[in-house]
Order: sequence, then C-alpha cells, then structure tokens
Amino acid sequence: MIDRVGQIVRQIVLIAFTLSALLPVYVMLSGSLRTQNDFLNHPLGLPTSPRLSAYHAAINNHFPQWLLNSLILTGASVAITLVFSSLAAWGLARWQFMGRDVLLSLIISLMVIPPVVLVVPLFLLGAELDLIDTRRIVIAIYVGLMMPFSVYMLAAYFRTIPRSLIEAAEIDGASSLQVFLRVVVPLSGAPLITLAVVNALWVWNELLIALVFLQSQSSLTLMAGLTGFQNRYNLNIPVVMAGLSIATLPIFALYLFGQRFFMRGLVAGALKGN
Repeated sequence: MIDRVGQIVRQIVLIAFTLSALLPVYVMLSGSLRTQNDFLNHPLGLPTSPRLSAYHAAINNHFPQWLLNSLILTGASVAITLVFSSLAAWGLARWQFMGRDVLLSLIISLMVIPPVVLVVPLFLLGAELDLIDTRRIVIAIYVGLMMPFSVYMLAAYFRTIPRSLIEAAEIDGASSLQVFLRVVVPLSGAPLITLAVVNALWVWNELLIALVFLQSQSSLTLMAGLTGFQNRYNLNIPVVMAGLSIATLPIFALYLFGQRFFMRGLVAGALKGN
C-alpha cells in the first residue's frame, strides 16, 4: 500500500513538473495566434480565432537576416569546435607525454571562467584587429568558450574505446590519424551528435557576446535581434510571441534529429573498454 502511494505521488510530481515546463510553450504559441486584447483579457485562453498577423509582422522585419546570421554562426562554431576538440581529445586520450594530465586539468579548469570577465579584453582585442561587428571574431570566441567542455567530454569517451580495436588497425598499417578517422570517429557518433546538439543550443541562445560584438541590425543574431525587437514591440505581445516561436523552431528541429543519440551520448565514457 505504501509503495502504491509512493508511486502515485511520484507520478503526480512528474506530471506537475511536465505541465510547468510546457506552460510557457503553450502561452508562447497560443499568444502568437491571438490579438493583443484577447491575450490581455485571457492570457491562458485558447485562440478561438487563430490568425497569423503576428507572424507576418515579425517576418516582415529583420527576422530573415537574423535567422540566417544565427544559422551561420551556430553551424560554423559547432563544426569548428567538433573538429578541433575531437583531434585534441584524441591526442590527450591516446598519446602518452609528460604533463598530459596536467594539461587536461588546465583545459577542464577553463570551464569555470564566466564569459562576462572576458568581454572587455576580447572587445579591445577585436577593436585593435578591426574585427568588431564581424562574424569571424564571434565564431572564434564561441569556439574558444566551447572547447574546454568539448575536449573533456570527448577525451573521457575516447579512453573507453577498446584498445584491441586500435591495435588491430595499427597492425594493418594505419597511422594515428587514420585510426582516428576510420575507427574512432565511426564509433563516436552518439557523443559527437550529443556534443553538437548541446553546443548548438548554447550558441543559438547566447546573448552577451552577440550583443557586444555584433552592433549593426544586419549582423545581429536572432536572440540579439529579439532583445531590441521586444523593446520595439513591447505593446504588441502577439508579435513578440511570434518572434519567439520562430526562434524556437530550428533548435527544436535539431533536438528532434539528435534525441535518439542524446541519452547514449550523455552516458558515453561511463564504462571502461577492454
């Protein structure tokens, strides 16, 4: 009887947490399909007469350019991070050299540095190099901020790959790079996709770096553009909700694509290989 009551309580708690997580999504989607007065009178009501006028108002502004900028910055930053972090992690996991563990510890320690303390020196450096309001410096900063966690996660996984597979490839005459490309990478699909999804989520939603280093309307990311967009349309809630809905769709689609690899990637490295 006690176990039965405990199960019911756990289910009620889980349902409550699920509803609390879905409520903002419901408000955002329903608000984007309603008029201003309808939303203010019944914030949680259903859109009885759905309309797309708020989406038209959002799309007719700088949204297409902001969306393109976010796609370029996210795609480039994540791709570069995956390439460099996987190579670095493979070297740290495979090669024996003096100070390897110390170097890995130093890389991991960089994860605790908050990005806000780096803004001023990076901005001064960007101004000196005439890179302010360019995608190059933002991509470089994003890659630098994502590298520590990416190297740590991949190095932990690469150490679990059975050594017998690596030795078999080396006996066949494969170099270290060939072993990495032909053996390690094909076995690392789950952690690589998980890392790509996690990093893409962070870059897509990042606001501080984008606001500081991207200053013109044509170069803003979607999240940075929405900040000014909300101020501009602060009396038109449905337009703001429509903008947020559009911003959510690409990253939601990315998560749907990688969700079957997500849990496997999160636990990658938990078990030791042979």
